[in-house]
Amino acid sequence: MLIAVLSDTHRYESYIKMAAKMCKNADIILHLGDNVSDVEIIKKYTGKDVVFVKGNCDIERSVKVDQLIEVEGKNIFMTHGHEYGVKSGLLNLHYRAKELNADIALYGHSHIASIERHDGIWLINPGSTSLPRGLKHTMAFIEIKDGVINSWLKDIMR
Repeated sequence: MLIAVLSDTHRYESYIKMAAKMCKNADIILHLGDNVSDVEIIKKYTGKDVVFVKGNCDIERSVKVDQLIEVEGKNIFMTHGHEYGVKSGLLNLHYRAKELNADIALYGHSHIASIERHDGIWLINPGSTSLPRGLKHTMAFIEIKDGVINSWLKDIMR
């Protein structure tokens, strides 16, 4: 099972289109907010459904701030991260993921791509496809195969 993860697309369609091209082999596409209206653009270019949560720049009241989904027997906690203070540290996010028995916690908000593992929980920030706080416009991929999780970052410009 291949999962594509995007965050902080911020309505830049040219970058969203590049990221969408990288999702062609993904079984599932996840968006971590800012801006959830970009989900329609992702759907347009991929023809696939997108599971999403809202971020601090999203005003849609009907969209969830957090979501726990199960994929291939693994629990994935999705959040934008602003309500867990991820710009200051990942402790609150880690505790919440642990409370939910999550195998993976996905977050955005900082625009800084990162993959870490603490106490058996993957903490993954795909970075920003559009406004990175680094040199690369990134997204993340997660592969779950035979119960094993692997994750990597991808520069959408390459």
